[in-house]
Amino acid sequence: MASRSPAQAYAASRERGARPRLADFAGLLPFDLDEFQRQACAALDDGHGVLVCAPTGAGKTVVGEFAVHLALGEGTKCFYTTPIKALSNQKYADLAARYGADQVGLLTGDTAVNGHAPVVVMTTEVLRNMLYASSPALHGLGYVVMDEVHYLADRFRGAVWEEVILQLPAEVAVVGLSATVSNAEEFGDWLVTVRGDTAVVVDEKRPVPLWQHMMVGNRLFDLFAGQDDAGRLSVDPELVRHAQEQDRAAPLARPRVRGRGAPPRFRPTSRVTVIDRLDRQGLLPAITFVFSRTGCDAAVGQCVRAGLRLTGEDEVARIRRIVEKHTSGLPEADLGVLGFWEWREALERGIAAHHAGMLPAFKETVEELFVLGLVRCVFATETLALGINMPARTVVLERLVKYNGEAHVELTAGEYTQLTGRAGRRGIDVEGHAVVLWQPGVDPTQVAGLASTRTYPLRSSFRPGYNMAVNLLDRLGAEPARELLEQSFAQFQADRSVVGVARRIERNVEAMAGYADAMTCHLGDFAEYAGLRRELSEREKSLHRDGAAARRAATADSLAALRPGDVIAVPSGRRAGLAVVLDPGLDQPGEPRPLVLTEDRWAGRLAAADFPAEVRPLGRMRLPRRADHRVSRVRRDLAASLRNTGIVAPGGGRRRRGGVDGADSAELATLRRALRAHPCHGCDDRESHARFAERRIRLDRETEQLRQKVRATTHSLARAFDRITALLRERGYLDGDAVTEHGVVLSRLWGESDLLAAECLRHGIWDALGPAELAAVVSALVYESRRDTGGVPRVPAGAVAEALAATVRLWGELDSDERRHKVDRTREPDAGFAWPMHRWARGQTLSAVLTVAAENGQELAAGDFVRWCRQVIDLLDQLAGVAGKEHPVGRTALAAIRELRRGVVGLGG
Repeated sequence: MASRSPAQAYAASRERGARPRLADFAGLLPFDLDEFQRQACAALDDGHGVLVCAPTGAGKTVVGEFAVHLALGEGTKCFYTTPIKALSNQKYADLAARYGADQVGLLTGDTAVNGHAPVVVMTTEVLRNMLYASSPALHGLGYVVMDEVHYLADRFRGAVWEEVILQLPAEVAVVGLSATVSNAEEFGDWLVTVRGDTAVVVDEKRPVPLWQHMMVGNRLFDLFAGQDDAGRLSVDPELVRHAQEQDRAAPLARPRVRGRGAPPRFRPTSRVTVIDRLDRQGLLPAITFVFSRTGCDAAVGQCVRAGLRLTGEDEVARIRRIVEKHTSGLPEADLGVLGFWEWREALERGIAAHHAGMLPAFKETVEELFVLGLVRCVFATETLALGINMPARTVVLERLVKYNGEAHVELTAGEYTQLTGRAGRRGIDVEGHAVVLWQPGVDPTQVAGLASTRTYPLRSSFRPGYNMAVNLLDRLGAEPARELLEQSFAQFQADRSVVGVARRIERNVEAMAGYADAMTCHLGDFAEYAGLRRELSEREKSLHRDGAAARRAATADSLAALRPGDVIAVPSGRRAGLAVVLDPGLDQPGEPRPLVLTEDRWAGRLAAADFPAEVRPLGRMRLPRRADHRVSRVRRDLAASLRNTGIVAPGGGRRRRGGVDGADSAELATLRRALRAHPCHGCDDRESHARFAERRIRLDRETEQLRQKVRATTHSLARAFDRITALLRERGYLDGDAVTEHGVVLSRLWGESDLLAAECLRHGIWDALGPAELAAVVSALVYESRRDTGGVPRVPAGAVAEALAATVRLWGELDSDERRHKVDRTREPDAGFAWPMHRWARGQTLSAVLTVAAENGQELAAGDFVRWCRQVIDLLDQLAGVAGKEHPVGRTALAAIRELRRGVVGLGG
């Protein structure tokens, strides 16, 4: 980071007179503010809200820190929100180091430190819950910083960001910090609409230039060779030529027969070679994105087995001290199952993995060591690209395809930008580097398209849910709640999307008026006459379609009746003439497709579409026992025998049309008489009028479709809210628009299965459970298997199995109601975590729990186990709070939490 020159110090002193607060803040920083930071801070200093959109590592958080500075100077409060606990912990440590631990607090759901401090760092959900509870902590709030505000696009949690923005008091200044998005102005316009004056500051310039590369084999190429005459980046022609040569030489798949001379399967450049090459060129530290947890762990193992070492003896000692700091609380008995020793050995070599399956303490250790430069090579899944401050000199992408949970899909330009945005450490690196590893089929021009596209639109995922509905009704009432939903970014985007449609409707209406004038007839109402013409035409087409469908069905039935040796006639086409059936084709999917041989020796399958009418055998001929149509001699002999049968193909004729029955014929005759009797039928300009009338009718239909689209889009969230409240009234959570006692319980339950949890409490199906049993049953409401195994998971017999069955029955009733009311359906309970949860709550070791899970075919990493346990604890804590200590579920939930919060689950992180 740049040091201050005397001239810059003088400029800062001059600014102190104009903006003393900004100048004082800038004086605390070890670097000069960039222009976008200065603009955003100045707007905040002037009392405006601010939205800052800038690339990863550009220094957006400086603007949020200025809001903290202003709050402390004014004697007001500042809440600094982040999307994940790890980010909250990181920001809390930063602010506490700068302003003192007495001035800064931390609230993350399971952690509460100095919550009444003037500056509190928290997860966004904590602030949302404060707003619904009308918490006294909101008094005196002057600023809210929403770090990573682009998380509102997250389909699971994104709604929380909009709930907060919409419900914060008007006097609170909102500071939104977002990654670079292509519709920042649209997002800013919405913020102006709902929050008042908001400055939008967009900076697309990376603080550290990014160089793009491709590694083909052992050669590292620049992706771009420069700019063409139009100023566009051009792909390095040497790279394109070399990639094409490798593409031709590399087989795409393993040959079916492995034998001498068979080409070997393509082997990508080894990870050890890639890291060694980067090290020799001074491009470490590097993050290699692998998109697979197993792949990350395997990559670390490959490097360790190959003897790769990126650290010296002094660094090993420092690494051990940091490892000890983070993991000293781990039980000795769990170290083996956690893979602790292998993990530490890799760290001491400067190599690590980073993914959601790792223990939180392990991930935190890797993050600290990487930031300190002690770990120089990290293999990570894409989750590392979100939030955590772990910049590198180089980012490596092994593939441009990832598994999204349903299918393997190609990376989008936005995802590519987000991943490679980690490359280049401000104040450390002069430039960052992104390296794509070539594989067969990867076109350098495709990579160039990803690297040069900056399309990352922010799309709202906001939608009302059960908990939101009762809270909004309780705080605001019915009509204000609907109005608030209408103000959401989701509705804002939906309404904007139909602006163009509405304009098109207006143009269509004008055009239809012109067509109406053009088709005016002096003899009568030509619109009425045109309607008769249209009705007659559509009825004729309908009857024709019905007849065609019936003929096709009859033809298919006749083909199904054919037998080998039947001689039939192919009526038209290149195969017209006689044919003998070799195989009826009844085993073909769909309609029968008989295999035939024609007089001219062609053999192949025919379908119902090849025949205009039912197929009738003209005769039969004897077939040899084995008639292999693939042998030319057999085809020749069969064709000769077919010609010698003496059967003659019927002469060609017009394709028979399906007739209509008497009732249909009378209907058509009535319509034709009405048409001829209409006064406009005798108009000399009838056909000219008719052309304008036809255009008007087509345009009218198109306009109605557009109107339906507008109706479906506008007020869509309010209609969804109405459907939800209707269901809640049926189930007793609302009485009219008033929240009932059951609704109050629902208002304090947060999660994907909030209504199901409230129903289980209400019906008492968990009342008789013990602590371990309750933990096991509750896990079904939060756990979601990573893969659908197709089998029914094993669960503890007795009380757990019975309570789970009752929970699923309640879910089935709720699901039926949700289908009827057309609202988003609650996910079916997943009992896949019940056994591990039950065993852990009963005091078994981590090794025993994970071993039994593996024996049952369940893929459960230590990090996943801890994460699911903590989510169960969170729901148990909610149940204890809402039920109270006097309620059996409340008492049992508290006891279950005590049993669960031990060992790796109770360890910080």
